[in-house]
Formats: sequence, structure tokens, C-alpha cells
Amino acid sequence: MNTAPLPPLELVKLCCRALDEKKAGDLRVLDVHEQSSITDYLVVATGTSEPHLRALRVELEKVIDASGARIIGQELRQESGWLVVDVFDVMVHLFLPESRKKYQLENLWKDAVEISVPGLLAAKPVKKKATVRKKAAVKKTAKKAAPKKRAKKA
Repeated sequence: MNTAPLPPLELVKLCCRALDEKKAGDLRVLDVHEQSSITDYLVVATGTSEPHLRALRVELEKVIDASGARIIGQELRQESGWLVVDVFDVMVHLFLPESRKKYQLENLWKDAVEISVPGLLAAKPVKKKATVRKKAAVKKTAKKAAPKKRAKKA
């Protein structure tokens, strides 16, 4: 199925929701399109342990695959405490607390514009309205499920 690519900011929202649902810590988004020729957005998050980092990465992969976007590269060496998932316009960095403090990625990109993560998470995707056929099926099912009222005999 050929679908139009997801706009980068929409992909950022999906990634942030996935990371937030899996309890990633200190979630931040940096718009680096003015400073970088290789990506537009950096998503930075902290996991509590190596298994938590793996869970965050797996959830990201599921969300990215479901969106139709393609992961073009990953750095997955667990012992570094730093995982990278590159989706071209969006690059996600997952750290253990010690590694995040050590590398201070946000300070390397201090000229970038920080985007409000709560604002991204609050912007819910618009659900498509049910089609007329689906609405009719729902009404028909509801009628069958509703108990019939019997007339009282006098």
C-alpha cells in the first residue's frame, strides 16, 4: 500500500506518545532543522534501566512501522547506555541516566528550538468520522441488543 509520508512533526508526536506511554523520563524535543543538515528533530528521553531502554526502542519500532515511516539506522549497543533510532527527519536518542548526564546532548544543540512535549502530547490525532455504512451497522446492532418491552396486561 502506497501512502503519503507522515510529516516529520506528526512522526515526532507519535514517537513522544509511545515513549510517554512506556514511562520514558525527561522527554524533550529539539527542532534542529536550522542547525543540522541530517535531521529536523531530535527526540531525547531517559530510560531507567537497560531492559527499559529495550522496551522503549521496541515500542518506537512498532509505532514507526505502523506509521509507514522507515527506520534508516539504529545504534543498539546496550552497554553504552545510549540507543539511537534514525528515521531521517526525526532522530530519537534514548539514554540511561548516567549516559544522558555524561553526554549532555541538549547542551550540544543549545541553539535549537525546544518544542513543548506536553503541547505535543495534548494534540490528539483527529479520528475519522464513521462512514454512513458503519453508522447504519451500529444502529442495527444496537436495536438487536436492546431488550424488547412487553405490554402489561390489564
